[in-house]
Amino acid sequence: MTWWRALSTKPFALEGFDLESFVQDTLAEDLGEGLTGGGHDVTSESVIPADARFSGVMDSRDPIIVAGLPIAEAFFRALDPDMHIEHLVEDGDAVEPGNDLMQLTGNARAMLTAERSALNTVQHLSGIATMVREYVRAMDNPNCTLLDTRKTIPGLRHLEKYAVRMGGGSNHRMGLWDAAMIKDNHVLVAGNVSEAVRRAVAAGVKEIICEVDRIDQIEPALEAGATRLLLDNMEPDTLREAVYLVAGRVPTEASGGINLDTIQAKAATGVNFVSVGRLTQSAPAADIGLDFTPL
Repeated sequence: MTWWRALSTKPFALEGFDLESFVQDTLAEDLGEGLTGGGHDVTSESVIPADARFSGVMDSRDPIIVAGLPIAEAFFRALDPDMHIEHLVEDGDAVEPGNDLMQLTGNARAMLTAERSALNTVQHLSGIATMVREYVRAMDNPNCTLLDTRKTIPGLRHLEKYAVRMGGGSNHRMGLWDAAMIKDNHVLVAGNVSEAVRRAVAAGVKEIICEVDRIDQIEPALEAGATRLLLDNMEPDTLREAVYLVAGRVPTEASGGINLDTIQAKAATGVNFVSVGRLTQSAPAADIGLDFTPL
């Protein structure tokens, strides 16, 4: 790949996430690598001289929580390793409209080719972080932790869950491997909650989250060995009763039907966690732009 230059350093690292592969694959998709006539930015190559240089400023047009700047930097450095890049804010910072986020100086073609991939990533991740912060504020409860779910875009889970952390939330399980979550379909096959949990215990699973949607399922799940209860689609009064019955034996999590209008009441019932799928599933992209000046 003539356009690709391996990153000399990795300024951003997440366990299980390969930054170089993500950048390379994303740029390859945009450039049409492997397709007939693909593998280059036809517009920039035909319009911009090879030695032209730009300065650029990335800024926010919305009040946002920033997330993804190190990844944006990686896109630009992949095409111009010598580009001068300065972060003016850090991931997790709250900024107002008009705030500059990043300054860049380097090869004009490289900037223009990497621009959309870099912006798409920062807009998406900052949108998630911003929505998470809104939910944390609406919950207004330091004794309850806001969690995401597995409702993520395929291939972007590590980044989206990183953005959740930047917004002040915490991560639920990362995938199907790090905890058992027994839901209604598992119970349907096993026959009942107790049997489903018992099978997970017998398999040697250490963390067993069991979804219950009725009060009468609580004791069977606990007696069988559940280590956490997901209280699904329960109204605040029912959640409060469930928390009372659990009596601190395992952590409790409220889930289902939770939005900005309902989260405070549900968190106030005494549950340890509130999980919200829309944090990653439905967050709108932040309005972030990148303006260039020829040098």
